[in-house]
Amino acid sequence: MKNAEKKRILIIEDEDHIAEGLKLNLSFQGYAVTIAADGRSGLELWKEWGPDLIVLDIMLPVMDGLSVLRNIRLEDERIPILVLSAKGNSQDKVKGLSYGVDDYLAKPFNLEEFLLRVDRLLLRTSWSKGEPSVINLCEYAFGNNRINFDTLTACGKFGDIHLTDQEAKLLKLFITHRGTPLSRKKLLEIGWGYSGKLATRTVDNFIVRFRKYFEDDPKKPVYFKSLRSVGYIFDPDPD
Repeated sequence: MKNAEKKRILIIEDEDHIAEGLKLNLSFQGYAVTIAADGRSGLELWKEWGPDLIVLDIMLPVMDGLSVLRNIRLEDERIPILVLSAKGNSQDKVKGLSYGVDDYLAKPFNLEEFLLRVDRLLLRTSWSKGEPSVINLCEYAFGNNRINFDTLTACGKFGDIHLTDQEAKLLKLFITHRGTPLSRKKLLEIGWGYSGKLATRTVDNFIVRFRKYFEDDPKKPVYFKSLRSVGYIFDPDPD
């Protein structure tokens, strides 16, 4: 297999012996493989390298695997993601699948089974290439508001709005998690890739903008609501 034809696999895993072992065996299968040892560097490599498949650990330093997953799914619904995790109970699997995981293997796992799952995921992806993504979020409407994520434009009470990339990303995050409370910390992690103790005014400032864009009365919001001691919730169908 020529280098130009090799499928690219990104491994986001902080346990060196596991990551290197997987890289070695996947390389033997003819894949091009790169490793990221924490969540944030994994996101950066995903954007820069453009892998065909991601192998993702959940318990990662800097930024946890589920935050990495949700960040990726805001921009790419197609790339197959295989989770490897020490958390193997059914509740953890259901949570991962609900966030957009394609397959889930609990540690410790059988290497042959892992390689077969990788092959199947990449094969399945090749079958669906060229088909439209049924869950790709291009346009969204709520109340009298309209958002077009392809053109980065919106229409609200006061007319047309030109959205920044970050505004669009945060709006998509709220829409895909509509009706679910989101903490400022989680919004920073998923929307910006931040972690640790950081100023939360960044999120608050974006909420102020969204209320000006989309609320009839920004001082009495019905769509972008504050939750004391929690964060915010987007409700597209208020009573």
